[in-house]
Amino acid sequence: MTIYQKQLSEFKQDYFAGATTGILVSSCIGSIAAMLILMNGHTVIDMIQLGIVVVVCMWYNASVLAQLKAKFVFNSLIASILVSTSFILLNIL
Repeated sequence: MTIYQKQLSEFKQDYFAGATTGILVSSCIGSIAAMLILMNGHTVIDMIQLGIVVVVCMWYNASVLAQLKAKFVFNSLIASILVSTSFILLNIL
């Protein structure tokens, strides 16, 4: 059993706790990414980066609020964390 499948099965078993924690984590990491992007300037490239971070984080929040299937919500959480983390690293370096 892979790590992904193990985490997905745990997420499915306790969906509401995982979704709530995911909203907190996604929002916090997304806001850190947004802060770092805005600290670098206000160019068009920075605004595109900011837009991508906002859309991906809101995608996850909307999928939780719409009560979509657990697998879709879990994949959205992973995408949100990966995108936000990559923009954090991109703007730190």
